[in-house]
Order: sequence, then structure tokens, then C-alpha cells
Amino acid sequence: MQQREPEKTDSATQQPAADEKAAPRRWGMLVDQRKCIGCHSCTIACKSENNVPLGYWRSWVKGIQKGTFPNVGNFFLRRLCNHCDVAPCVQVCPVQATVRRPEDGVVVMYYGKCIGCGMCIAACPYDARFFNPVGQTADKCDFCVARIDNGLQPACVEACVSGALVFGDLEDPSSPISRKIAEVGTTVIKPELGTQPKVFYVAADHSLMGRIQFSRDWKQEIFDYHKHITSPDTDYWKKEGPK
Repeated sequence: MQQREPEKTDSATQQPAADEKAAPRRWGMLVDQRKCIGCHSCTIACKSENNVPLGYWRSWVKGIQKGTFPNVGNFFLRRLCNHCDVAPCVQVCPVQATVRRPEDGVVVMYYGKCIGCGMCIAACPYDARFFNPVGQTADKCDFCVARIDNGLQPACVEACVSGALVFGDLEDPSSPISRKIAEVGTTVIKPELGTQPKVFYVAADHSLMGRIQFSRDWKQEIFDYHKHITSPDTDYWKKEGPK
């Protein structure tokens, strides 16, 4: 019996779907300040995930009390790198240590290239960058790229106890962040600069700008604080106080 020769096929059609070029993404974050309770879980998770030195932050929460008694309220503003589509830090870096990834728009640092000149820190209009004294380089939030590249959420998003943070693809109209932006009014910080930030806010108090200032004499401040509170050794704190 004559054997049938195998049909010739175009090798290009045999490529598995996984090899197809993925559609470009545009990662962004939405911060719903109506839900933020100022617990700093996001700040702690960021420091733990990225080994941020004591006294420095990649992301932080600033708070303020406003109003006249008894109508007083706490207001918070969660801050981080805005991952601008037109990023000033990328434009000024003399060694291309800061780049905007074309596949997803995340602004990342190549620490091996950074010479610590501080030009990107000065150029950032959002105070999102700092000089890392351990690595002797500029540093900032990178949306936890090691996590998102493996299909995970940024550490801060997973740690948020009130669901105030939404992370996702801005290019996908069906993503949770895109739907949220379409449903509610959002703002960005300093839109007049034309940097096209990818961090959006709901009900944000934009007066809470700047970084958290870490005291250089924090041990003394803690000592002074304890001097002004009732000592645990006094009768006030005992179960059986004086009659």
C-alpha cells in the first residue's frame, strides 16, 4: 500500500498562541480617597516588599484634620510615583538609568546605570523620588514590576484593607480601573504640567502635597512624647485604682 505523504504546512501557522506578540498595556492606579482610612497598610507593604530604608518612602499617606468642632474630619492623600506618559525624570537622566517601558508605560529605574546625580529627583514635580543612602542611587515606586510581570498586584494594592486602591490596564475598557474611571469623576495631580500621570484620584484633597519629613532626632521625640503621657506605673492604669 502506498503511504500518503504528510501535507506541507506553513510553519508560521504552527506557532502557538503564547508566542504571539502581546498587545501593549498601560498600567495605572486609581486611589479612591473616599475609602482611605489612613491606616498606612500600603506604606508598610511597600517598604517591606521593596526593602526601603528607614526614614524613606516609595509611597506614603499624608493626613490632615479640617473643620470646626464638632464638624471635624480626617482627610488623607495617598502619594506615589505617577508613572507619567511624558515623564520629566526620563527626559533629564543623563545616563538613561530611568526609562519608560514601551510595553506597559511603567517608569522604572536601572540602578546599575544610576550615577546618583539627583537630576531626576529635582525634575520630578510630584516629589516622588528620593536618594537611597544604601544603594547610593535615586529611588522611587515602580508599581512592583517584579510582581506585575508575574501576574500579581502591587504590594500596596493587596495590602489595602478598605479597597481604596485599584490597579489595572488603562487600555482595556473592561478592566476594573477603566470602568471605575468611567463611572466616577477622577482627577490627577498637577494636570496643567502636561505630564499625563497614570495615577488617578477620587475625592482627593490636592492641598496635601509634599513628602513625609522624617525627624533626624526621632529617638528624642519619642522620649519627649512619653514624658507627656501618663506612666503605665501610675494608679490610673491599674485595675484596682485608689478608692
